[in-house]
Amino acid sequence: MTDELAGKVAVVTGGASGLGAGLVRRFAAEGAKVVFCDLDADSGSALASELGGDAVFMTADVSDIDEVGRLVATAVERFGGLHVMVNNAGVSGTMHRRFFDDDLADFHKVMSVNVLAVMAGTRDAARHMAEHGGGSIINLTSIGGIQAGGGVMTYRASKAAVIQFTKCAAIELAHHEVRVNAIAPGNIRTAIVRKSAAGQDLEKLEQFEAKIRQQMRDDRPLKREGTVDDVAEAALYFATDRSRYVTGTVLPVDGGTVAGKVMVRKAPKPDSAAP
Repeated sequence: MTDELAGKVAVVTGGASGLGAGLVRRFAAEGAKVVFCDLDADSGSALASELGGDAVFMTADVSDIDEVGRLVATAVERFGGLHVMVNNAGVSGTMHRRFFDDDLADFHKVMSVNVLAVMAGTRDAARHMAEHGGGSIINLTSIGGIQAGGGVMTYRASKAAVIQFTKCAAIELAHHEVRVNAIAPGNIRTAIVRKSAAGQDLEKLEQFEAKIRQQMRDDRPLKREGTVDDVAEAALYFATDRSRYVTGTVLPVDGGTVAGKVMVRKAPKPDSAAP
């Protein structure tokens, strides 16, 4: 590690597991002081203990925007400032076989966590950053917000909203030297696919996840598997001065999935003239 974030203070929402935990670990390893939150108090507390005094965990429900503001306030009070805000917390919604079967019962929950909390986190962080020399805000969207497809319609809509909001906020906040960018992960192995199929028995759940993962592999031009570390590396770029002239962008970290369809190369026909 190169201590690229030495002297910086960061907030990460949804930081107890998955992508969020990867971000927290990478930022701490690069020298940042990190305040992070999650509903999973056990995992969050364990991660904070692992990282030591420069990491502070708070139990918070980001769908309550007052709690998002409390994270920003804690970072400023505890560590003296805020330079990087990562709005990572997200929920998948429930997977249905057909859109006709979707009762939309989880709409408000998904939108509250995936969109409202991102807007509140961006606003509250920017209020501080604008008065203290600027900063970097990183919003986690998904390739599901870029690329249309069936299933989890509310989730896809929420992630598309994050993209549009990120660009709008980047334009307005640029005057204050606050950069706002988004990362769109795809085909990264976390628990979010399994959570979207909650309620199925274990065997069916494993079959469902295997099917989805295989489809992801088939759609991905790069054949190496994406990891949490790949997303953390992208977030580190946006968090540092290496991206000081970059704002309003959406960076897919997806092995090329949204770039286009995979080329299927046919084996060459045997040369009929060969002996």
